[in-house]
Amino acid sequence: MAGAQNVSNPSASGSGREVFGYPSFVRYLGARSLTVVALQMQSVAVGWQVYEITHSPLALGLTGLAQFLPGILLFLVSGHAADRIARRKLMMACFGAFAICSGSLLYVSRGELNSVRPIYAILVALGVARAFSGPATRALVPLLVPTDQFASAVAWEASLVQTGTVMGPAAGGLLYALFRGPAVVYATAMATAIVAIAFAAGIKARGPLASRDVNMRSVLTGLRYIWRQKVILGSVSLDLFAVLLGGAVALLPVFASDILRTGPWGLGLLRAAPGAGAAAMAVLLAHRPLRRRAGAAMLWCVAGFGVFTVVFGISRSFVLSLVALLLVGASDMVSVVTRGTLVQLSTPDEMRGRVNAVEMMFIGASNELGGFESGITAQWFGTVPAVVLGGLGALVVTALWAWRFPELRNAATPVGLPSQHTQQQAALRSPDGGDTEMAER
Repeated sequence: MAGAQNVSNPSASGSGREVFGYPSFVRYLGARSLTVVALQMQSVAVGWQVYEITHSPLALGLTGLAQFLPGILLFLVSGHAADRIARRKLMMACFGAFAICSGSLLYVSRGELNSVRPIYAILVALGVARAFSGPATRALVPLLVPTDQFASAVAWEASLVQTGTVMGPAAGGLLYALFRGPAVVYATAMATAIVAIAFAAGIKARGPLASRDVNMRSVLTGLRYIWRQKVILGSVSLDLFAVLLGGAVALLPVFASDILRTGPWGLGLLRAAPGAGAAAMAVLLAHRPLRRRAGAAMLWCVAGFGVFTVVFGISRSFVLSLVALLLVGASDMVSVVTRGTLVQLSTPDEMRGRVNAVEMMFIGASNELGGFESGITAQWFGTVPAVVLGGLGALVVTALWAWRFPELRNAATPVGLPSQHTQQQAALRSPDGGDTEMAER
């Protein structure tokens, strides 16, 4: 990694790989990728274990609710913490909490487990850790690379994170099947989270120190900022409602067990498929970032997300189901990268933690609360109708947002402020990592 500091003129090639010339960003990518692998393999084990115990789609939905509630209850506090506490330290503490939660799942799963209540309790604790981890990690990235390379950095991060969402579920499903239970999966997730802490310990970031004023007005700043910025409001709310309605991930154990009849190895592949599609799209976006008409591309791809969700819902072929989920992930990744770039580059650093906390609440609602919504609708209407109706709902939402937010429809991706580039590039590539107080960020 040290040799990466000697790369000259990282902007020259325009290949999209220049961001790897910044050692702290590389360490950040390593830490993020490992935690994603740990959480994803653990999620597969939790889903299969809960369904084995309960045989209830609603119980699967409750696993998402258990992780979502802490995020919505704590988003104001966690965002303020990300703007007041050194983000690297806060991120490391959250990764430590991930490891503890994995160890706790390992402990309660020894022997025969006849109740899912201990699992739900641990998932609530995991949700608390994720509530603080999300704003801190996302707000750290703009301090690791120059602004004119931030779009590529977001895409590369998304690519490696999605690679983790491929490896994690596949490994989790395989380990669960080979060892006939979740214990080895939880132990591996715990060890992986510990390695991630070691990566995070070497991160040094540059940027202005945040305001340390503590009052209700400053806590609510992120919420007010997003409400005023219609492009950001449109992008995060579009993702919220489209994925809230169209997400089928929580019901994959039902498809693997009762519809496609593949077992835990098939569940791992189904869980990995959206990540594989998303990773491929993220690599493409890293080399060819969206500039003009990024908002329009985002809307079209969210519509594609809905269409491919419907295809997955009606499929009875394992291969077709995998292809549909690959395209679901690829479509969603355009939204993820566009939204991430818009939010981070349009927000001043001193309030990024609070703005990211609000965004993470939206993301948590779309994913975890979406899983709960999927569980309820599957309980009411059946698993297949629930997925098909969700995909159609995502199409309706896309049409409404295209009409309601013309600013989003016409949005282009910002490329940063040229006046900041030279100072940032020199600071980020300096061997000593810069001033002590700034390195703490």
